[in-house]
This record gives sequence, C-alpha cells and structure tokens, in this order.
Amino acid sequence: MAVTTKANIASFGGKLLKCTHNASTTNCEMAFNLYLPPQATVNPLRKVPLLIYLAGLTCTPDNGTEKGFFQHAASQKGIAVLYPDTSPRGLNIPGEDDAYDFGTGAGFYVDATREPWSKGYKMYSYIAAELPQVVFSNFDQVDGSRVGIFGHSMGGHGALTLFLKNPGKYRSVSAFAPIANPSNCDWGRKAFGGYFGEDDKAAWSEHDATELVKKWEGEPLDVLIDVGTSDNFYKQGQLLPEKLEEAARGKGKVKVRWQVGYDHSYFTMATFADDHVNHAARYLLG
Repeated sequence: MAVTTKANIASFGGKLLKCTHNASTTNCEMAFNLYLPPQATVNPLRKVPLLIYLAGLTCTPDNGTEKGFFQHAASQKGIAVLYPDTSPRGLNIPGEDDAYDFGTGAGFYVDATREPWSKGYKMYSYIAAELPQVVFSNFDQVDGSRVGIFGHSMGGHGALTLFLKNPGKYRSVSAFAPIANPSNCDWGRKAFGGYFGEDDKAAWSEHDATELVKKWEGEPLDVLIDVGTSDNFYKQGQLLPEKLEEAARGKGKVKVRWQVGYDHSYFTMATFADDHVNHAARYLLG
C-alpha cells in the first residue's frame, strides 16, 4: 500500500498532494490527489473527515483539483478531499482509447464482468475499498470513520450508486449533473453493455441510482443535486435527474436544484462548490 507523493502544493492554507500507488484492483499504477486542510497540516495529530470527489468522463484527478475549488470550503471546515482517477490507464486493452465515453477516462465506477474489461476495469471496488484503505494507511490525519462522497456527471452517478449500495458507509452524498438513470441513456447503455453485456440487466440495475433508490430502506435520504438549465447533456437526455426524483419519493429529501443559465462545466461546479462541501460538513462534522 505504499504511496509515492510527486508534488506537495500549498492551497488555501493546507496542502494538495499529488500521489501515485500500485493498485491491485485495476492492475496498474493509479494517480490520486489528496487535499489536507490546514487543520490537519498545522496539527498532524488531529483527525479530519474525508470527502471523496468522483469526476466525470475524460477527467483525471487534476480536473476537480484545479477547477472545482472544493478546497476553499474544505479548508474552512477542516475536511480532507480525495480526488481519484476515473479509470485504469495503460492496460493495453484493444479499443480502450477509441472513445471518450468508454474505456480510458470512462470507468463508470463499476466492476466490469465482461472480457477483456474485467481484467482491470474494477473502479467500483477501487473507490469503495482499495483507495480509501491506501489513504487511511498512509495519512494518519484522515479519519476513516467519517467519509462523504460526491461527484459530477459520470462521477455523480458513481457517488449516488456507491452511497445507495453501501448504507452507513458514507455519511453524506451530493452530485452535480449526475447520470441519474444510466440504464435509460446513451452513455449508460454503452458503458453497461460494454462492461456487463447487453443481457445482464440485473447488473445494470445494481449500478443505476434510479433503480437502487427504489429499494432504499435506510435512514431518510438527504441528497443535494444541482443541474443547470443550460446543460446540453441534460437536454440530450443523458442525465434524467427527474427519474431519480420520482423514484425517491417517500425516501427522504432528494431534490434537484435547477440552476438557471448554468451548463455542464466546471464553472457551474465552482459556483456551487461551497454549497456541496457545506452539505457534507453537516454530516461529517456533526
């Protein structure tokens, strides 16, 4: 579980670490960024909670780090932020670099069961188990008992499904423009068909937030979701957040905030970044 720190950058009074490690679930070296707030760097004996940010299609750990501005509120609240990658890289699987929405940069936070993708495309297990354990083992300042999760687009899908599949594992969840019903959009059908096979609809449902929320029996949900009214991917039917809202009726608070004039970009996330970190803080610091 050794970690190599390749950069140590001052950010909002804390430290942003750019790291790599060899991952057994994905069979390759994986990069991640970790923001440690000033509360953890000034007093290394202090434990701080962790908020995991899952990025969207084509992204690396650097996209959220450099454009999301989550460190601002995280520094104020005393929360560490973990930025994983979005897929394995360099597995040399034929076709993995052919499209932006499948393969490299598009792991969809699932464990592929279909060959050849099952040889390393295990992003669900990587995010749910291996990477957090690597962080907790190497950074004593991070409190493994207080973890939240959020994400954007494909990463919003990942955050929602990981939260819903693991009651009690994460204390908070939120999403920007999530792919909320992937079984019924082109992005999701392509990913699920490729990673699971066209006929394994049970596996599709197990990684579809709209289907998972129907079976939710835990505490009442409190899910913050922001979608821009000028989001072209919403207009193309790729996100379907209204399907999630409908399926979640009676399960708690799952409400989309429609942000007038905002699109699918990091400009939207930067605008509402503090809201999402503060949403997590209510559960991570309470």
